[in-house]
Amino acid sequence: MNIKIKDSPHIYLMPGMAASPKIFEHLQFPPHYNVHLLDWITPEKNESLAHYASRIAEDITTPYPILLGVSFGGIIMQEVAKQLPNYEKIVVISSVKTQHELPKKMLLARYTSLHKLLPTSAISNLEFWKRFSFSEVISKRLALYEKYIGMRSPAYLDWSIDKIVNWQQEAPLPRTLHIHGDKDPVFPIQYIKNAVVVTNGTHIMIINRYKWFNEKLIPLIND
Repeated sequence: MNIKIKDSPHIYLMPGMAASPKIFEHLQFPPHYNVHLLDWITPEKNESLAHYASRIAEDITTPYPILLGVSFGGIIMQEVAKQLPNYEKIVVISSVKTQHELPKKMLLARYTSLHKLLPTSAISNLEFWKRFSFSEVISKRLALYEKYIGMRSPAYLDWSIDKIVNWQQEAPLPRTLHIHGDKDPVFPIQYIKNAVVVTNGTHIMIINRYKWFNEKLIPLIND
């Protein structure tokens, strides 16, 4: 019989699409927390989201884990939860809990396949974007991109975008905590239900609002 150990929780962190685990570098956890950083793996040809999640789940070896994911990583961690015999809590940040929280433009792409026309080979090429970096703001964003990007493969990006657009989940999974910024341009707040809202939080708030998370995250998990 599995015994639930609450005094030494294990938390697994999954970054956003194409991002590396470096996005969590400023997060602070209590000393009794066991923190595990997960990373993206290359999807197999025509791999389903469920099968991909099962491969990620192979690295989750402790009972009753806390599963935290950012953006597409939040979707992945919900799919991982379906593969596990038990979990303590799911934490989704800057993400969605159901297909109904996807913005209308993504739902449109689902039925028109317009997302398959995106030039992901150019998107993944940092040198391409540096040539058009004429302002300080854009240069700073590119510096963030260069620091935190992990997986740049166009095949991975194509696969990821397709899986987000076509994600099927009718209702939130049990014990899901959703944290969302009210200035998120990727998953706009008007489509999000039952979330802890971070004022002026953007899609990258796990990086630039880490102080908020260091103050609020653990109390929210324990609530």
